[in-house]
Amino acid sequence: MRRSMLDILACPIDKYYPLELFEIDTTNDSTIDDTVISEGILFCSQCSRFYPIIEEIPVMLPDDLRDKDKDIEFLQKWREKIPSKITENGKPWHL
Repeated sequence: MRRSMLDILACPIDKYYPLELFEIDTTNDSTIDDTVISEGILFCSQCSRFYPIIEEIPVMLPDDLRDKDKDIEFLQKWREKIPSKITENGKPWHL
C-alpha cells in the first residue's frame, strides 16, 4: 500500500477519516518518491478497530468477514512493533 492511499481510506464500519497508520515494514520507491508499506496497521481511533496491511494490501473487512486466526497470528508476529492500544484493546479482537 502506498502511503498516499491514506487520503482515500476510511473505516468501513463507522466511515471515520483519517485512519492512523502504524508502519512495520516499508520500502521507498525512488521513481514515485512515495513510501510503500509492506506490513503495517491502519487504526480507527473512533471505534478502535485495526486493519492489517499484509504484503502491501490493506485488509479492511467488516468484523463478520474477518479471519480471527489470521488477525491474531499477525498481531503475535509483530507484537513488539504494534502499539499497546491495538494489542490490548483493539477491535474486533486483541491479544
